[in-house]
Amino acid sequence: MAELILTGPSGRIEARYDQSEIEGSPIALVLHGHPRAASSMQDRVTVMMHHLFKEKGFSTLRFNFRGVGKSQGSFDNGIGELADAAAMLDWLQSINPNAKFTWVAGYSFGAYIALQLLMRRPEIDAFIAVATPCNHYDLAFLAPCPSSGMMFYGSNDLVSPPLDVERSVSKIRTQKGEVVEWEEIPGADHFFRDQLGLLKDRADAYIEKTMALPRKTPATGKR
Repeated sequence: MAELILTGPSGRIEARYDQSEIEGSPIALVLHGHPRAASSMQDRVTVMMHHLFKEKGFSTLRFNFRGVGKSQGSFDNGIGELADAAAMLDWLQSINPNAKFTWVAGYSFGAYIALQLLMRRPEIDAFIAVATPCNHYDLAFLAPCPSSGMMFYGSNDLVSPPLDVERSVSKIRTQKGEVVEWEEIPGADHFFRDQLGLLKDRADAYIEKTMALPRKTPATGKR
């Protein structure tokens, strides 16, 4: 794993990167939780997702949002963090110009930023959002959602209660051919303290299922 300092909109960005040895391998960008809650790219859910994508043969990047770790800048209530994510996706694509599939994944606040990003980047083929704080952020912007994805949440999550997630996702309109799914992880809290392995297994299964589907074409968005 390479430890990198990359250039972002607010200065340097601290990142971790794994390059796949497979030619034309898919790419994945993984986003961490809320900086004000002491989350970073080293939190357990973010690290797990990074390692999972790496194990699946993806070239995978995770990074610290502005103001976290060695990343310069200060917290910007999601606006600057979205710009950080877009810049890191640009970098990831620049060194993987032949990538056949693009994923974005996020945990908590990072899940919200990931969903914002996919609305702006039509080349994103699929997403995984974990513990999306639907009670703090309105997901009405996912109208319609341009890519298929999975939203995982814990049955014992007190930070982002399951009922809020289910209500939000059930209102999301999707484009023809794209499906947004949601799945509860039994017994899991917001931090997946005892259910991280189960979350990994479920995410693994979703990636396998999605990668087996025909890829949508950039020109039409259809599969």
